[in-house]
Amino acid sequence: MRTAVYESRLSLSHRVPVGHPEHPGRHAAIKAALADLPGLGWREPAPGHIDQVRRFHTPDHVDRILHALPEFGPDVQLDADTHLSTDSPAAGLMAVGSACAAVDAVMAGELDAGFILARPPGHHAEPNRPMGFCLFNTVACAALHALDVQGLDRVAIVDIDVHHGNGTQCLSERDERVLFASLHQAPLYPGTGSPGETGLNGNVVNVQLREGLSGLAWRGAFEAGVIPALKAFKPEFLFVSAGFDAHVDDPLAGLQLRDADYAWAGERLAGLAKECASSRLVSVLEGGYDCDALGRSVRSYLTAIEAV
Repeated sequence: MRTAVYESRLSLSHRVPVGHPEHPGRHAAIKAALADLPGLGWREPAPGHIDQVRRFHTPDHVDRILHALPEFGPDVQLDADTHLSTDSPAAGLMAVGSACAAVDAVMAGELDAGFILARPPGHHAEPNRPMGFCLFNTVACAALHALDVQGLDRVAIVDIDVHHGNGTQCLSERDERVLFASLHQAPLYPGTGSPGETGLNGNVVNVQLREGLSGLAWRGAFEAGVIPALKAFKPEFLFVSAGFDAHVDDPLAGLQLRDADYAWAGERLAGLAKECASSRLVSVLEGGYDCDALGRSVRSYLTAIEAV
């Protein structure tokens, strides 16, 4: 597939306290791991617009993120683990803008796939509140861009992060045009994502995984739980919340995936995009907190996508 990475240096300017797991070193590790990957394109990030963010988030939420710093000072703690620094709002907007630009490029036939190398992550951000390191829900905003701006009728979001994408699920709970499928460890933060949460007419699929699950078992759960739902829904565009924190080396969870499992995921998702969604695929970086494992996993994932 013709694949490009949208990479924003503003990601490095989203600052968090020393010792916080979602730090700028994550971005640097991925960029270094991808630097010599042949065939991969690199594109300048696109600045986001408030209208792109407000398709998913409430005006009060957007205003809170954009205007908290002048009121409270240069560093703001929004909840137990979500922080704002001076450049954080701009970094969040650029992540959304880049994801929407990737959608436009794929729809124009310039690319088959895009990868959004941006932080902060987004899948925990709900319409009216930030949480879990996340300010704006990048993948939800991009999905609505594909629907409302590009005029598609159905899109799917597959979340492979080890944590449940509670914020993204909010979108499917109110919009039957969006299928949301998540594979996540349970019990684990944020405590949502039970199999009984099925959305509108079954457009939410939650696959809970026990701590210690192997990569081979993870692949089986993907095949049994996610693929039938995708094929039945017949999306016109496939989005991936690409978290890499199910890796065996990750410090924040307890699944046992390895680099080869992320290569398998990339190949499988690209194949599904080709089969079901006219080869339209955009992946948005979410979690992954061991920098070495993160860089290797993203490289494996994108190498496999490129090969499809």
